[in-house]
Amino acid sequence: MSRGVEDIPLKDRYTDSRHAIIFNQCDENRDGFICFRELENYISIHYDECSCIPERVLKKIHKKADADGNKLLNFEEFVELLESKGLEYHLHRCIASYLHHLVPHPKKTTAPFQLRSIRIEKDDEHNLCNEYSCCPPPIFMFLISVLEFALFITDELTQKDSTLTATGVTGKYLLYDPFKKREVWRFLTYMFVHIGYNHIIMNLIVQLALGIPLEMVNKWWRVLTVYFLGGIAGCLAHAVIDGSVRLGGASGGVYALMTAHLAQVIMNWSDLPFAYVQFIVFGIIITVDLGSAAYHRYYMNVVNEIGVTCHLGGALAGILVGIYILKNVHVTSAENYIWWSALVVYVLLTGGAILAVIFT
Repeated sequence: MSRGVEDIPLKDRYTDSRHAIIFNQCDENRDGFICFRELENYISIHYDECSCIPERVLKKIHKKADADGNKLLNFEEFVELLESKGLEYHLHRCIASYLHHLVPHPKKTTAPFQLRSIRIEKDDEHNLCNEYSCCPPPIFMFLISVLEFALFITDELTQKDSTLTATGVTGKYLLYDPFKKREVWRFLTYMFVHIGYNHIIMNLIVQLALGIPLEMVNKWWRVLTVYFLGGIAGCLAHAVIDGSVRLGGASGGVYALMTAHLAQVIMNWSDLPFAYVQFIVFGIIITVDLGSAAYHRYYMNVVNEIGVTCHLGGALAGILVGIYILKNVHVTSAENYIWWSALVVYVLLTGGAILAVIFT
């Protein structure tokens, strides 16, 4: 049967209408094209939940749809973008939320039109959040904590209150002693000796809270490297500055874990939506803790058992080692310079500290 007019399916008509609404809202200057900045501005102004979308992801979306390569999307290219099946990887859930809320759903009883998922190349969408994994489980910090507590309990059970002076059956062989520098293992094993219950409980709580999230992203061997190199650096700093005082505790490693979080923020700045907040929070915590301890120790001449120089050495090593060993999802040229700078500074400081310990 012939038809005097063309039949247009209702769904297609509604689809085109939705696409036109979205397109017109994005096209700020009404020139019939959407540039990258117009797409970016529209999302940032109207949809706060999508503020976590990295700029390079939006650029990739725009570039994929720009069939003629003129860096502008016409209506057909924009529709193809929204309807595309050919891209290879789902966007992060914030993209799905963005597409879901671009225009209001119709007030009809019929099933609403659903936009297909936009896909992009996996490497471009990938960010630090995707690195979190429990496979393999993050057990390194847990095992280290169990070992430290087991050694502490061994000393306490075999000789009551020996942990207060680190003279137990394990403590006396592991503690850093300035008169036994030739026993070089003590520059590391002092981390397994703790002075009293308060000392070990606080260290274990903090290192588990800081270390497990790092391990979930960076795997155990990176966290192990940061933790132990931070501990060694803390002991070297202590030996150089407070060379006549014995040292015990994992605080050097704990501070290394803390500043390693700063290192990860620095090297993944563009991938973290609130990088500056994390940086400020960790920076304040570290500065206040180290500053107050140093103030009481060196200015007020308050005698306490806090190894300030060990904390400082561990903190410095944590950020330097963290920069060149923790994961960096998208490496930029500036981050390459930071990487090499951190490596060189760490080698120079560590080498200088070792020489100072040997010849003083």
